[in-house]
Amino acid sequence: MSYYDNELRIRPIIDRDLPKLWELIYKEKAPEWKQWDAPYFEHKQIPFEEFMWNKDHYVDHEQRWAIEVAGEVIGTVSYYWEHEPSLWLEMGIGIYNPNYWSGGYGTRAFILWINHLFNKLPLVRVGYTTWSGNERMIKVGEKLGMKMEGRMRKCRYYNGEYYDSIRMGILREEWDSSTLGG
Repeated sequence: MSYYDNELRIRPIIDRDLPKLWELIYKEKAPEWKQWDAPYFEHKQIPFEEFMWNKDHYVDHEQRWAIEVAGEVIGTVSYYWEHEPSLWLEMGIGIYNPNYWSGGYGTRAFILWINHLFNKLPLVRVGYTTWSGNERMIKVGEKLGMKMEGRMRKCRYYNGEYYDSIRMGILREEWDSSTLGG
């Protein structure tokens, strides 16, 4: 199963993606993408052998899919259950290759992912959490028609400065009535 938007595709992760995902996510001690993706949480560099030995711990093939552009894996989309009994699902995205930042790839991948989640799961809402230092992620949510559902002020500390935690979300009926749903 795959979803396409021209040269962009999201699909389940396969074993041959694992070396590239390791290289993008865990090879470096301080990868550039980590400055934007919850930099207040520690990033752990992982040796390739450890990653491959514990690959099922690092890559859930159902809840995390690859994003590729023209056949090159550039990132992942994912989800996790905040509270599964009430179907409260949060999603995430990582565009690890900086050559693909600010080109609309994240927005397009999220559109495909949200459609997949709403089509495959009995959800009433999808959303994500970011921080006020990542203005691009807030703009992605706004482009997708999401609402700012929560703002916890000055609860994220990074590089000597406090930032807000931001929760964005959209209801199924809002998504279905938008031009993006389907």
